[in-house]
Amino acid sequence: MKYLLIIPLFFIVTLSSAQPAGIMETCQNYFKDKYISDGQQYRALLAGEEVAEFHATFYKDNRYRLVACGARDNQTIVFNVYDKERNLLFSNKDYDNTPYWDLYFSSTTDCIIEARLDTNIQSSGIVYLLIGFEH
Repeated sequence: MKYLLIIPLFFIVTLSSAQPAGIMETCQNYFKDKYISDGQQYRALLAGEEVAEFHATFYKDNRYRLVACGARDNQTIVFNVYDKERNLLFSNKDYDNTPYWDLYFSSTTDCIIEARLDTNIQSSGIVYLLIGFEH
């Protein structure tokens, strides 16, 4: 009997740990050959109207790509980029929740990135945000 309990738990752990790897692979595909990840993986488990907040510094004269991915469909994530005074710089909601966007900064800027689920499509799930810079 003990062996029967251990085997199903092994499969549950294996499946749950495999899912984020697949999501990360999908996210990385948006970088292609032009962008390099900054090495950070910003993530949050969200439900309902919850909002994840991430902070990043973008440096002068650089082009960046923001990528938002989720377990279900990458267009279920809404992300907004604000400067430190909370002035909206970009929202992917204006572009059908596109999963990525390229941003250029003419001066070094501290930003707040908010990510949430489009609750019309998905009510809970994991959100990943990656930042890459052009090389």
